[in-house]
Amino acid sequence: MTRKRRRLFAVLLGLGMLAVATTLVLLALSSNDSLAFFISPSELKTEKGPDGRRLRLGGLVQQSSVVRSADGKTVRFRVTDGNNAVAVTYTGLLPDLFREGQGVVVEGKLGADGALDADTVLAKHDEKYMPREVVDALKKSGHWQEGAAGGPAQETAR
Repeated sequence: MTRKRRRLFAVLLGLGMLAVATTLVLLALSSNDSLAFFISPSELKTEKGPDGRRLRLGGLVQQSSVVRSADGKTVRFRVTDGNNAVAVTYTGLLPDLFREGQGVVVEGKLGADGALDADTVLAKHDEKYMPREVVDALKKSGHWQEGAAGGPAQETAR
C-alpha cells in the first residue's frame, strides 16, 4: 500500500468515526427522556409546556399546600414562583429538607390536567444553589430577599 492510499484510508476512517459519533449524539438528544426543559410556574401558565416531554420545574413549595395521602407514599403540593403555582403529585420518599416555603426543583411529565407528575424531587438546603431561572422568576415576583435573615441569598460573614 502506498503512502497516499494509507493517508486516504486514515482520513476516511476518521470521517467514518466522526459520522458514527455525531449520529449517536443526535439520537441521544432526540430521545424524549434524555432532556428536561427547565421552566418556572409563570412560564408554564403563560406558555404551553412541552407535550409529552420531561420538564424541570423550580420554585418554592407553597405554604399550606402539602397534602399526604392515606398510604403515606403519595404527596401533593404546589410549586410557586410568587405569581403562579403549579400542582405537583409525587409518589416516593421526599428529601429530608423538603418543607413548605423551601426551594425545590421537581422533574417529571405534565399531565392532561396541568399538574406535574413528578418522579424526582430535589429540596434545596441553601438558595444560593438555586438555578438562575428560578432566582430570576422570584426576583420578578418580589419574593427574593437579598441577604435577609433566612432569605434565599443570605451570605455568611467570614
